[in-house]
Amino acid sequence: MGAESSPKIAIVDESPVRAAILEQGLREAGYTNVVRIEEMQKLQNRIHALEPDVIVIDLENPSRDLLEQMFQVSRAVRRPIAMFVNQSDAAAIQASVDAGVSAYIVDGLKKERLKPILDLCISRFNAFAKLQDELDRARSALEDRKVIDRAKGILMKLKGLSEDEAYGLLRSTAMREKKKIGEIAQSILTASELLK
Repeated sequence: MGAESSPKIAIVDESPVRAAILEQGLREAGYTNVVRIEEMQKLQNRIHALEPDVIVIDLENPSRDLLEQMFQVSRAVRRPIAMFVNQSDAAAIQASVDAGVSAYIVDGLKKERLKPILDLCISRFNAFAKLQDELDRARSALEDRKVIDRAKGILMKLKGLSEDEAYGLLRSTAMREKKKIGEIAQSILTASELLK
């Protein structure tokens, strides 16, 4: 694995000793681009500045507060995250899933397990991100459809058009102005609000 194809991995660990072991394990697994973060202050800013591809978080006995801070980071950065903890409870595991942690491993920091865990973590994250994108696209298509239907209604009333004619007018205007039909429909809604 060449340096250019190796993902950039950020290790988040307050313990320099554990972070060093983790870094060595990652390098042995073929990950050459590894950065350590040992300061928990302003963690989000640091991660944003580094722009890692994957984040490995290692917490020995995380307090509720520390876990919550990590989950906030997870929600904000939208990157594959593998979180290793020494002990955990069902609530923390559920919270980690809700926060978008891709792999939550209890008592699992063994060097030889790092590569399969990270591979799983990345593929899980990608599958989830794909679903999220599809959901966002479907939501936005639904919103567009609602806006287009309302705009058609306004055109039908104002210009005495049939539904097909109203849609045709929206479509030809969109083509002429090189915009999406949803954008033209939104302009009509905005204008009709102003003209009320």
